[in-house]
Amino acid sequence: MTTTVEHNYWSLLGVSPECDPIELKSAFRKEARKWHPDLNKNDINAEERFKLINEAYAILSDPKKRKEWEKKTNKDQDIFENRFPSYEEYLDVVLGIKINFINDTDQVDYQYSDFPESEDENFDRSNFNEYIPTTSEPTPPPTLIYEDQESIVEISPDQALYGTSVDIQLQDGTLVELITPPFAGDGWRLRIEGAAIGCRDHFVQLKVQTDDGLRIDGLRVLYRLELFPHDALLGCAVDIPTLNGSVTLQVPPNSSTGRLLRLRGRGLEYEEYRGDQIVEIIIVLPENLSDSEIALYQRLNEISMENY
Repeated sequence: MTTTVEHNYWSLLGVSPECDPIELKSAFRKEARKWHPDLNKNDINAEERFKLINEAYAILSDPKKRKEWEKKTNKDQDIFENRFPSYEEYLDVVLGIKINFINDTDQVDYQYSDFPESEDENFDRSNFNEYIPTTSEPTPPPTLIYEDQESIVEISPDQALYGTSVDIQLQDGTLVELITPPFAGDGWRLRIEGAAIGCRDHFVQLKVQTDDGLRIDGLRVLYRLELFPHDALLGCAVDIPTLNGSVTLQVPPNSSTGRLLRLRGRGLEYEEYRGDQIVEIIIVLPENLSDSEIALYQRLNEISMENY
């Protein structure tokens, strides 16, 4: 037989009867995405649970249907009121999973018995059915382990500053509209929870860079300046790209890798605020050094060793 206990729609959506329409809709979306059959292909109960979630929201979001449902359910005795529910009732009411029992008329293949054989050949076996355990559902196939997915989206400095709408295509081909937050920066990772296959997360990495190599970070602009060792040691004047054209930057002597130089007011502007541009010094070696240049570096190394 099959249990006939009425479903508790509040428990299915994980909300209380006092919740407002916004909370109810949010809970419905969360549960519907969690139990969508396309995201739970190895779960034999996902489709049924998904149907129950839609049914619950259809009832609870409609005042007239909700009133009729509450009137009907209040007539029945609450199985949780005066006793603990059985395991099968709990699965049915809370999780929406039906459990089928073996009827007395079902055919059972007796291949062995845990009961001792009776010496009486006319031993009555008519009551044996009540000792036979019910059969479980077929074992589902192994669940595949999926990885989080990640997309890279390029947006302009203005889009990063004010926020924008971008379309993200998920692994299954679904298009999702994502609203980026204002004052975003290059390299930011935004998460779309449970959107990847297997209920994993889909991450969106923002790329906010100009053709000149300027990187946006809120109101700030970041730039990596590569210098040869002698330029960093002796100091030099270098033309630096900015959002409003090129400017000349005077690099101080004895500048090491990682030193930060500030160009005030060369960042993004928002109302009365204006960001700066930060220039990071990176020391690199020339690609093709001549023998004489290598000899000079060797001599410099010898002198350095002599001073220690």
